[in-house]
Amino acid sequence: KHTMKKIAECPAERATYFIGGKWKIRILFNLFYKKKVRFGELKKTLVKITQQMLSKQLKELEQDGLINREVKQVMPPKVEYSLTLFGTSLIPILKSLSSWNSQNSRTINLKLNKNFDEKRI
Repeated sequence: KHTMKKIAECPAERATYFIGGKWKIRILFNLFYKKKVRFGELKKTLVKITQQMLSKQLKELEQDGLINREVKQVMPPKVEYSLTLFGTSLIPILKSLSSWNSQNSRTINLKLNKNFDEKRI
């Protein structure tokens, strides 16, 4: 069982704590490329995500200081999400993971096709 104490002992595991979850990396990249995004726009982009899951992932990202949630006082109220400086600092790491995937795509595809388990995501 993971506890904060155990996670605190491993710097890499501490870092991945913030991006764990099936949708967080996609949300972060969306905000990086589009700068400011509304909830409905994210929902359309992330086709298979449920409204509850998107809401949960956004709340966690906001609590962790990776994204801003800005409420515009118009009628009806408009909510926009954007990356914080802390969130933006993750982008090079995520791009690096993307590059690693590209460089090893053959092996990764073979392993995923053979052993894919959606519960691990």
